[in-house]
Amino acid sequence: MHRMPRLGWIAVSLLLLSRCAFAQPAPSPDLDKALAGIRPEAIRGHMRFLADDLLEGRGAGTRGYDIAAEYVASQFEAAGLEPAGVNGTYFQPVPLRKSLAVEPECSLTLELPGKKTTTLKFGEHYVVRAESLVPDRSEVTAPVVFVGFGVTAPELGYDDYAGVDVKGKIVAMLSGAPEAFPHNQRAYYSSQRIKGENAVARGAIGIVGFSTPQDEARFPWWKMVQNVKLGGMRWVNDKGVPDEAFAQLRGVATLSKSGAEALFTDSPKALEQVFAGAKEGRPQSFDLPVRVTLKSVAQHTRVDSPNVAAVLRGADPKLRDEFVLYTAHLDHLGIGEPVKGDKINNGALDNASGIAAMIEAAKALSSLPRRPRRSLLFVAVTAEEKGLRGADYFAQHPTVPLKKIVADVNLDMFVMIYPVRDVVAYGAEHSSLGRVVEEAAKQVGFEVSPDPAPEETVFIRSDQFPFVRRGVPALFVTAGMKSGDPKIDGAKSHVEWRRNNYHAPQDDMSQPIDFDSGARFARLNVLIGWQIAEEEQAPRWNTGDFFGEKFGKDRMAPAR
Repeated sequence: MHRMPRLGWIAVSLLLLSRCAFAQPAPSPDLDKALAGIRPEAIRGHMRFLADDLLEGRGAGTRGYDIAAEYVASQFEAAGLEPAGVNGTYFQPVPLRKSLAVEPECSLTLELPGKKTTTLKFGEHYVVRAESLVPDRSEVTAPVVFVGFGVTAPELGYDDYAGVDVKGKIVAMLSGAPEAFPHNQRAYYSSQRIKGENAVARGAIGIVGFSTPQDEARFPWWKMVQNVKLGGMRWVNDKGVPDEAFAQLRGVATLSKSGAEALFTDSPKALEQVFAGAKEGRPQSFDLPVRVTLKSVAQHTRVDSPNVAAVLRGADPKLRDEFVLYTAHLDHLGIGEPVKGDKINNGALDNASGIAAMIEAAKALSSLPRRPRRSLLFVAVTAEEKGLRGADYFAQHPTVPLKKIVADVNLDMFVMIYPVRDVVAYGAEHSSLGRVVEEAAKQVGFEVSPDPAPEETVFIRSDQFPFVRRGVPALFVTAGMKSGDPKIDGAKSHVEWRRNNYHAPQDDMSQPIDFDSGARFARLNVLIGWQIAEEEQAPRWNTGDFFGEKFGKDRMAPAR
């Protein structure tokens, strides 16, 4: 038997002791002290600054956003975090192309056989999605094919394009995806990006979309018009080509219900029949007896708006080159059309709340006497309200190796309008992160509730999704519907907030906000990130998970 020299045994013993020490949680008094240092007043203070009128709604590419970015960078620096942007700074400039429809020069006309041409009215019947256009001016005239939801899901035996030819034509499609789909597939196939790619692959040269009654109730037409008038954005590559803008599409528009009714004049199926068929979840594609002429004129301008990135280096020599990513969007809608006499969209809960929690989480984690094993990367992203642009840019141009990012913990819109008793952990069911959030929630006194509205496909609608598309397990925790105040109906209050305050100037610091819940939310996210950073095994997609199979097979848990 080979005898190891005495010094070798000592070295191995020390190594094993070191690994055991790292495998154990940080000393409880230290972690408790760090968590206790997150005060409601700190959450309120960050939010008060970020949601002040002086920042004019933090629109991406505006001076107000730049001030907010400097504020976040200064907070990271004060916490002792290292820059993780470019060129040794806290900033990663995101090159964006802002697109605004030139309303008077846009037009949409319908030509029905044997009938006079009908001209629809911008803002009442339709809007042009200018960010989807590559040129400044475009015009398309073509017959229209209705393609249901515009979804092709071979694994479910479902294809809205079966039996129809859309090459050289305009496709009309419903928002969302069939209710009968499993919620993972429904979320994925509801993506406008996926639908656009599918239409282009089939040879379509234009798209007109319209909402189902369910989606219209959740996001009314007036908000659609408001968003369009604020302008859209895409990030651009080194050659100035915008991402997710398809040159083959010569026009993209969205119709109101009245616009859709006009489109379906003399249709083989009335619009109400189409809605009924959609609710049943069956493919229903057919030619419409109409030719559409869509003229789109857009004003494109180049703007730069930075992501803000900082890192807390890990303590374990073996794992410190891996990163637990925290994301939260810093932007909001900026200045828009007046609502009740106010035109500044302050974005207090959406998403000064998430940024405040991320700053406090960074401070708490940096205060630990022994840092977590893995490194912690904090990124405040821009242009989320324009379609997750900043997060998508970072996911495709990361300032650390993407394969070294083991998980994304996203903080977005914690609606703390009452004492929050429960949270909803979007993405928890997809990976081993589900166990992490359950354990962390217990420690701070939150219940974990299931998704109360899977039809809203929230998992694809915030900044974690660009990282999911790159194979990174992700989690997005937000407030549930259970109120700790028996006098407040949490579900009712949440619905009313969505109707009256969401994406409106009324989301400001004058609304009821429970900052104690905000502090607990920050503590929850500290524990989630800390546990991911401490564990020997990086998070894994669950065996057979839809998103894991599609995007992250190399990070899939082994089959048992």
